[in-house]
Amino acid sequence: MLGMNKKLAAFENEGKYIKVGLIGAGQMGRGMISQIEGMKGMKVVAVADINISNVINAYKHAGIPEENIIQTEKEEEAVRAVEEGKVTAFSEAEKVASLPSVDVVVDATGIPNVGAAIAWEAILNRKHIVMLNVEADVTVGPVLKKLADSAGVVYTGSAGDEPGAVMELFDFADALGFEVIALGKGKNNPLNLEANPSTAAEEAKAKGASPKMLASFQDGTKTMVEMNAVANATGFIPDQTGMHGFSATVDELADIFQLKENGGQLHHKGIVEYVQGVAPGVFAIITSHNEEVHEELQYVKLGNGPHYTLYRPYHLTSLETPLTVARAFFDKEPTIAPTYNRRAETVATAKKDLKAGEFFDSIGGYSVYGTLMEKSEADDAEAFPIGLVDANVKVLRDVQKGETLTYNDIEQTKESTIWRLRRLQEQ
Repeated sequence: MLGMNKKLAAFENEGKYIKVGLIGAGQMGRGMISQIEGMKGMKVVAVADINISNVINAYKHAGIPEENIIQTEKEEEAVRAVEEGKVTAFSEAEKVASLPSVDVVVDATGIPNVGAAIAWEAILNRKHIVMLNVEADVTVGPVLKKLADSAGVVYTGSAGDEPGAVMELFDFADALGFEVIALGKGKNNPLNLEANPSTAAEEAKAKGASPKMLASFQDGTKTMVEMNAVANATGFIPDQTGMHGFSATVDELADIFQLKENGGQLHHKGIVEYVQGVAPGVFAIITSHNEEVHEELQYVKLGNGPHYTLYRPYHLTSLETPLTVARAFFDKEPTIAPTYNRRAETVATAKKDLKAGEFFDSIGGYSVYGTLMEKSEADDAEAFPIGLVDANVKVLRDVQKGETLTYNDIEQTKESTIWRLRRLQEQ
């Protein structure tokens, strides 16, 4: 984000600031509010959370005096508060997404249907929308992007989230004319397909995290969804269903990510992947067709070739989100978006034996985990997207543990925004 500091400083010197509206005051949202409080040219003016005490606490942790936090559900009161330099707290997400005082909306809920509804509302009100909700993005991001383009606003994933960090490496390499062989991320914990809120409870308590969220990391769903977002943004695909999940060090990546006939582990080029052992980093595997470039890469000690690893050893999650906010506002450009529509699909796989008539719970729950497939394979199987899983969907037949769920296996008992958008996307 070269030069963004100067743009923000200049904006503040003009007596202006980007007015941010945030939905979700959990761990990610709290961090973002505190980060923005230390920045120039930007302020979180409105936050919504179903538990409004989360909003109050998030503002306080950011150093905002309690007397400057206005709790309201009325638009006119919120507008007046912002004009007076104060901040507002809501319990209803749509109030933030439609608030005239807000320039850019950020969804940090992590709930697919809620994220889809927030994005829809923001776009209808012609506001840029930043999604810290990759589950919603991989399910209905393509249609939301088209709607945002038509409305003249930016639909984007976030810097700091792993897909955004991977995309920065891809854009860098692609702009320089390198051939990009693979894009990937490290997985922070061992893959446990049976992880659920009960098995994750103790670790979640120690980390101050949600057991359900932690279980979605452990069972691989989050990794599948994140690389799904990268696939949709770059046109890359998984090398095989579920990806390989190699174990390796950074120094070993360039050799592993070669085609099998060349001594590597890949069936194809242009793939997305995850690796145990390089977390919390992200990487791009590159090569060149020019011998002079190879000599130069070897001179700067990037390896012996023919493939080389670009590695970023960190991603700051929601602490980097303000950079995406600024890019959307100033440059009208996304950090990452589903430019290639659907190139892959994260599908629901039974985490246990499911009985006919049984209802799902949610991502990171007890019933299903996500598996990444290439789009055509998922479509041929009529596989059921993980982002449509919720407590209003029931199973119509007995399903064995490890089976991929299909649309023919389920029944939706209550309409929701994400289902309506998914139908619109498929049409």
